[in-house]
Amino acid sequence: MQITHLFQKITRPLRPPAHPLIIHNNNLFPPGAKYPQLLSEQEFVVLDTELTGFNRKQDEIVAIGAVRIKNLQILCGETFYALIRPDERFHTKSTLVHRLTPQELRCASPMADVLPRFLHFCGDAFLVGHYVRLDLDFINRATKKLLGGVLQTPYFDTMCLAMAHKNYKNDHASDIINRHDAYTLTALSAEFGLPSFMEHNALQDSMQTAYLFLYLIKKMSQQGLQTMQEYLVAGRNRSMIWWPY
Repeated sequence: MQITHLFQKITRPLRPPAHPLIIHNNNLFPPGAKYPQLLSEQEFVVLDTELTGFNRKQDEIVAIGAVRIKNLQILCGETFYALIRPDERFHTKSTLVHRLTPQELRCASPMADVLPRFLHFCGDAFLVGHYVRLDLDFINRATKKLLGGVLQTPYFDTMCLAMAHKNYKNDHASDIINRHDAYTLTALSAEFGLPSFMEHNALQDSMQTAYLFLYLIKKMSQQGLQTMQEYLVAGRNRSMIWWPY
């Protein structure tokens, strides 16, 4: 028993020391912090990832896209996009959906090169995504392995905010249980009459999500929400919903 336990400790991959970007992030966003600031005064990075599949233990990120929002405006000149070379699978059903070829992925940069650049782009901004917990699960698995820790940045999920908005109006309450298809990024964008971007491309989907986020916070501000903390609480109860978009 003792020998086996010692062998497991020796063979278990060691976590690298925390990267300065991780240390800065964890100091900036300590656990349990409250955010009374006005949402309109904050900076956001809206992100999306493309994956080889949804298995959090086996699948990998093959693309990251992001766009910056400042003063409640999308900064189209401040975007991030990178293809990422996976460690294992260069061809899956998901990569076909994303229109990524095995050759493109073999020529892409490894995650170890892309991840610090992405964290630098995010900086001190709050994060936004559509079912963003899935994206962050994969990103944090990579940061833990490569950078010695995980991001603690507060995030806003546009799917959860859409549910909160519709629930407040009391006209779509049953949709949350019976019509999950109504909460895809494409369906919500069409329902609210937003500009349409190409699906299954990380940068295009992040831009689509940015438009949805701005639409929702405008509508929810009319319902009385103003501070960061109020918006974070508004979507919190729905943050555990599994959404294989």
